[in-house]
Amino acid sequence: MSKLLVSAAVSAVLCASAASAQTDEAGRRAELLRQRAAIDAELAKLDAATPQPRPAVPSTASVDAGNEILVTSKALSLTTRVSGQTVTTIDSTLFRNTPATTIADIVRLSPGVAVTQGNGPRDVSVSVRGSNARNGFGARNLQVFEDDFPVTQPDGLARFDLTDPHAYGAVDVVRGPSSARYGNYALGGAVNFRTRSGREIDGVEAGFDAGGDGFANLYATIGQGYANHDIAVFGSYVRGDGATGHTGYETGTLNALARFELGSRNRVAVKLIYNEGEFRLSTRLSYNQYLANPYQQGCRTAAAAAPGCGTISVLVNGVNGARIAQTADEGDLARNDRRTIVGTRYEHDLGPETTWRTQATFDSRVVNQPTSATPFKGTLDSYNLTSDITHHGSIGGMASTSFLGIFYNYLDNQSFSFNKTPAGRNGFGALTQTVFGDVRNLGVRAREELQLTGRLQLIGGIGAERSILAMRQTAYTYPVGASPVLRLTPADRHFTNVAPEAALFWQAMDAVRLHARVGTGYGIPQSGNLFVTAAGVAGNNASLKAQRNTGVDLGAEVTIGNSFKAELTGYYEWFTNELVSQSAGVNLLAYTSNVPRSVHRGIELGMHWQPLGGVKLDASYSYNDQYYTDFQERLTAGSVSRVLGRNGKAIPGVIPHFANLRAGYDQPVGPLRGIGGFAELSYRDRFFVDNSNLLAMPSATLVNLNLHYDPPRGSGPLSRLSFYAAVQNLFDVTYVGSASVIANSLANTGSENPASVLANTTGSVYAGQPRTVYAGVKARF
Repeated sequence: MSKLLVSAAVSAVLCASAASAQTDEAGRRAELLRQRAAIDAELAKLDAATPQPRPAVPSTASVDAGNEILVTSKALSLTTRVSGQTVTTIDSTLFRNTPATTIADIVRLSPGVAVTQGNGPRDVSVSVRGSNARNGFGARNLQVFEDDFPVTQPDGLARFDLTDPHAYGAVDVVRGPSSARYGNYALGGAVNFRTRSGREIDGVEAGFDAGGDGFANLYATIGQGYANHDIAVFGSYVRGDGATGHTGYETGTLNALARFELGSRNRVAVKLIYNEGEFRLSTRLSYNQYLANPYQQGCRTAAAAAPGCGTISVLVNGVNGARIAQTADEGDLARNDRRTIVGTRYEHDLGPETTWRTQATFDSRVVNQPTSATPFKGTLDSYNLTSDITHHGSIGGMASTSFLGIFYNYLDNQSFSFNKTPAGRNGFGALTQTVFGDVRNLGVRAREELQLTGRLQLIGGIGAERSILAMRQTAYTYPVGASPVLRLTPADRHFTNVAPEAALFWQAMDAVRLHARVGTGYGIPQSGNLFVTAAGVAGNNASLKAQRNTGVDLGAEVTIGNSFKAELTGYYEWFTNELVSQSAGVNLLAYTSNVPRSVHRGIELGMHWQPLGGVKLDASYSYNDQYYTDFQERLTAGSVSRVLGRNGKAIPGVIPHFANLRAGYDQPVGPLRGIGGFAELSYRDRFFVDNSNLLAMPSATLVNLNLHYDPPRGSGPLSRLSFYAAVQNLFDVTYVGSASVIANSLANTGSENPASVLANTTGSVYAGQPRTVYAGVKARF
């Protein structure tokens, strides 16, 4: 299916390129002049109506003389051109000549971001200020968008294996508690991926990347921008065998954005994302298994397995009774997921200063995941509606931007879990649980951006949201020699959350900008959290509370021309009822509990410097100090039970120091213009994986090298081609790519088990990617 999907997409791209070449240039220039006259007339009205100098406000269109008009928006953007937040934008110049095999290759360039391996070869876990550090896949506590369309579903889950990084032109990373702006689950902030515009593509681009372990990526994109519309379509097919045993995959993606101007006052945008993938999965290991066999070689069968091979325990008959051990190969553990997102956005100018915007998004997630001893299937369809008004005016003679919006989103959850049988990927045994129900969020948000002086801006916002989580779990157990037992656990939870925020921005001098911000965030429990007990089995955990945080940011930005930019931010955040998930073992389910109080604090540093010619230095650094301030954890072993204080303990899963440094050179002029390369160093600190801080994963330092040739358009016979070659993990360091948080335990004597025992707890560790060589070529037409 994926191969056919991408073949059709690439064929469509190549056919459309021939048609796009027939553009009537004279007609386009006439339309350009008409549009420019209309814009000049509107700007004259705005200047006459506003006595104070206006702040930078996005205009209806921007003109590139001799080319097209790029249709944009006057409404307040959710994620691009953000005011009042701590935000970093990563431009495609930093990653377009790299393998970019996963989203991690992009977002790790931003301060405040840490990335680890997720569940599968292309899945990554992205944490902003530790937001997702205790989740082994995707993204929680973070709102994710693409071209301002939501890709986080109402249950709070977003996945980063959804699309191909080659589709993107920039990524915006918004950091800090942001529920006033983004609603539920925005405790860590938001990430917005921006696809390239048709105007930027201006034709057809097709590329092919190849690398070690059978990696191959065939991709193509077509785009064109005209006076009143802009269209871009991307398609790719990616496959790989994986360095770790049983981690091969193939996946296909379609990604499209079309924007239309319907007269001078109306604009429409249409978004489509389709992804389908098959991913074979290895089991997560204990730390000792990782040390013995990090890449799971020699693990074809459990009977003849090499030391350190991970296994799962499956029921011989799929119902009850005897169990046998199987490796990931024998059980053919895998994910087959399909995601479809369709969205449309309509904007109407009610007047020269006021814009009404309405957006609707449908998001379907269909999953088939025999990933463990309890396979999972489900269909999770969601609907997201927003409508808002933006007004640019003045208050008391001061330029202002006012925003008021309402939103509603709904998720229909239908999921099933089974016992696994020894019959491979399709070995689904008896049903163990069903979860049916829905999640509803309804709310309102308001915002005011006020230009106090030419250099001082005050921003205030507030959001209020009512959430209803109505779920019903039916659990099935099958005692040997007895009738099946059914247990119904309903969960009807209602939450009301209010999140205010305020920020002050001061342009102290032309080169220096300072900001101070207070923000709040909240996140209700996910439906899956409610039905897994501390024993790692299906049951009632429906008393979980919503988590909240309040944070303060203080920061500065220094910009000197185009050659130097640096940002420094310190943050301090107070959490209540933080949701912490832990693994109870590879054959059990992860469970979640509330931590009454905790503190997150840290420092973020980013820098871009071009000291001379084509020399470039880029750096990002994050320091995260996160610890419990009020947490008593109960552990039980047989008839022995103890309550252990965790106050002052580091929150597990959080990487304290995460740094990325890149030094490169690109020839700026002459016949060799476009030739360049860089060396990159990435460092991640050691981090604990248990609440008692007994077991830590070691630190790792990775070095990458890159050489490329990317000439500007029209600079010679090779200007339509670009090439790169790269080595990732140059020194072939074996490192922990990901480690799920594990549960502490008691010995029979009642004492807490030491690190040597925790190191045997399975269901935690994946090894990172070893040294891999990549090369790629791209052609422009």
